[in-house]
Amino acid sequence: MAALPSLRQLSYLVALSETLHFTEAARRSFVTQSTLSGGIMELERLLGGVLVERDRQNVRLTPLGEQVVARARVLLADAQDLMRLSREMSEPLTGDLHLGVIPTIAPFILTQLLQAVQKELPRIRLHLHEAQSEKVLERLEHGQLDIVLLALPFDTQGLKVKEVNTEKLYVVCNKNDKDTIKAKNLDDLDLSKLILLEEGHCLRDHVLSACPIKEQKNDSRLKASSLPTLLEMVLANLGFTMLPEIAIQNASLVTNDELIIHPIDNPPERTLALITRKSTPLQTEFDILHGILTSITSQVLADNQKYVAAQ
Repeated sequence: MAALPSLRQLSYLVALSETLHFTEAARRSFVTQSTLSGGIMELERLLGGVLVERDRQNVRLTPLGEQVVARARVLLADAQDLMRLSREMSEPLTGDLHLGVIPTIAPFILTQLLQAVQKELPRIRLHLHEAQSEKVLERLEHGQLDIVLLALPFDTQGLKVKEVNTEKLYVVCNKNDKDTIKAKNLDDLDLSKLILLEEGHCLRDHVLSACPIKEQKNDSRLKASSLPTLLEMVLANLGFTMLPEIAIQNASLVTNDELIIHPIDNPPERTLALITRKSTPLQTEFDILHGILTSITSQVLADNQKYVAAQ
């Protein structure tokens, strides 16, 4: 049988693909530069092709190198799952659990989630990682995260998905924005005044999918990097926005008397979902976490609906 690449050699190539710098890749891999370089050269010999182009100024992957990196990431993630499976068999519900959460969900459930996990999974050390949807899914597929909580629709092909809850998107406007306050549905809104999060946030895509706006026409709009910034723009009466239901009561700016939460008929919706790899050894943790999040989000959404109704 022909010699096979080692996981260590593959990890060296992946580290180099992420840094495009031999010294930095070696530092990340906790080896010397010569060790990393030698490992990649041996990998090239085994595979019979050049994976990396090198000169004095630049390091870049060849087309073959890019394909090998993509497959290497899957193999490395599977190897990590194998190690975790072994530990799960001997010591179930213990150790570190890395959960990725998107910014339009994380701040509004964080306290309840930490308390519930501490109670129901006392031997689990939960590590929360907040990032945009594309980034947390990429890290999940690479084995850097165990589970992800995000909002659908989003491309989750090849992953295990379990829906947690469905929430509405509410119109939030300045109290002096009379036209928006009069609107009864999406068709009544002046979408030229719609302020969105910047590219990369799935909430932006969810709003755009519900509103009849061509993306190219929206490029010159005001864009915010976070929900607080978005609300500051509305507070300045620069336009209106749409806020996820889970954020309504807990977003401190929404309690400002200058802002109005304006329900409309047939509002857009998004679905909160828990996602993991199909090969995960953490099925029990996944199921328990799903139950925790379903309970938490149901309570938060119920409280927020009462808050809106009482306005």
